[in-house]
Amino acid sequence: MTRICVFGAGAIGGLIGARLARADVADVALVARGAHLEAMQAKGLSVTQAGETFTVHPKVSADPRELGRQDYVILTLKAYALPGIVDALAPLIGPDTVLLFGQNGLPWWYFYKHGGRFDGHILESVDPGGLLWKTLGPERALGAVIWQAAELGAPGHIVHGFGDRLTIGEPSGEISDRARKLSALLERAGVKSPVRADLRNEIWLKLWGNLSFNPVSVLTGGTLEALARDPGTRAVLAAMMEEARAIGEALGVVFSVSVEERLDMAAKVGAHRSSMLQDVDAGRPTELDALLGAVIELAQMTGIATPALKLVYDLARFRVLAA
Repeated sequence: MTRICVFGAGAIGGLIGARLARADVADVALVARGAHLEAMQAKGLSVTQAGETFTVHPKVSADPRELGRQDYVILTLKAYALPGIVDALAPLIGPDTVLLFGQNGLPWWYFYKHGGRFDGHILESVDPGGLLWKTLGPERALGAVIWQAAELGAPGHIVHGFGDRLTIGEPSGEISDRARKLSALLERAGVKSPVRADLRNEIWLKLWGNLSFNPVSVLTGGTLEALARDPGTRAVLAAMMEEARAIGEALGVVFSVSVEERLDMAAKVGAHRSSMLQDVDAGRPTELDALLGAVIELAQMTGIATPALKLVYDLARFRVLAA
């Protein structure tokens, strides 16, 4: 049976792992910590979705050395945490282990087999010093765009909010056997998992909303719906998204919707407080550099002016550091 480890099995990672374990399509192990880990060790992992609750009992540990080599490792930690877990990953990785990266923002492997003028470029804002590139190796990476929302209702208990899609793709654009295999396992577990040849387009579609709404929510305290409805904040968001679109298009990205349509997509989520705002309020680190700092780095590389993005980044960075 295929061995799959979810590293960072909080709300999203735990949801994915629980669905795989419930479907019994893989030998599932979860890496977690703290009270959440203790609760899962004692009583299993429970998931509430669509008014129903199920409980599974996968292997759980804080120490990857207890789990052994895996076929796939699904990494659902925040982007800023990745450099800190490189050594801990080593016991899970064999010669053919595939690493699926499900972080928000621009991924560290973005320019691996990109094919453009920046092919092989390391993004300093998300991979300082190229640590991930040099130690994990971009050839192991599968990209992912996670369109699911969940939260920890209590340690050992995940509440699924909305969304059921996890798109995956190779950095090269190849529809590989390893991507197809993981997609099939996720589909059997009830997770919609298309394999895309143009995953970077979908990365930007999600990033487009995150790079604008998240930092502006940190500055204003507004929900997605409120920010999209207010004329003033909507204009700021639109200006940020227009600048980001110019950068993406300069790198070959095709945007499938307009700025106005993307703003309306976020408004339909409702009175949701962004994950970045929640992190700031809780005193946790944020994904500001992965979501916005990396885009500003791309702007410098491509020579595109980004006054709105830079202004919001500088203000949000001050707010984050002051929290």
